Amino acid sequence: MLKACGRKVGIVCAVLSSLVLVIGEAQAKRRGLPVSTIASVGPDAASPMGWVDFCRRNAEECDSQILTPRDIHLTAANFKTLNRVNSFVNRTIEPVSDLDHWGVLDRWDLPYDGKGDCEDFALLKRKILIGQGFPRQALLLTVVKDEHGDGHAVLTVKTDRGEYLLDNMVSQIRPWDRSHYVFVKRQSQSEQNVWVQIGEPTSMPLIVSR
Repeated sequence: MLKACGRKVGIVCAVLSSLVLVIGEAQAKRRGLPVSTIASVGPDAASPMGWVDFCRRNAEECDSQILTPRDIHLTAANFKTLNRVNSFVNRTIEPVSDLDHWGVLDRWDLPYDGKGDCEDFALLKRKILIGQGFPRQALLLTVVKDEHGDGHAVLTVKTDRGEYLLDNMVSQIRPWDRSHYVFVKRQSQSEQNVWVQIGEPTSMPLIVSR
């Protein structure tokens, strides 16, 4: 912004830039963006069988190293990267059910053949973002129930401005509390092979399928 305004009015532009940031933060607060956790985090939950099976086939993706929880600093640049990765994967991968793809009801995998369903989208987004330097502890695979009560998987991104969902069913990144999903479980921030209950106790969907 300073460069675009020119040298003579640089000070004025700097003041305006600061004002824009302050206004933006105030608007975000009025919109009710989440500022802490996605929901009450409960006790450990059983790991989804899809994840367990995925780890048997992809041990390098599932190390059990215990890490200190970290959230992403949600700068404009980081948010742009999250949007770019979300859009790229949603646009590039062809949505195909596990039954049509593999002949089984539920299989988690990285969609290297260009096809996959919800958890495959989430796994690929997670892998790309980790490769770009985002902390694994802030990128959490999450099992939810959609508006029809069916199992679904998204990638939860924990930030210092709240928690956002990268979802193959929606083109835009959105705060968790605007999704209308029922949250079931997600990965622990500390250890990715440990899953924790989130939200109110609910029966787990048998498969994750969309």
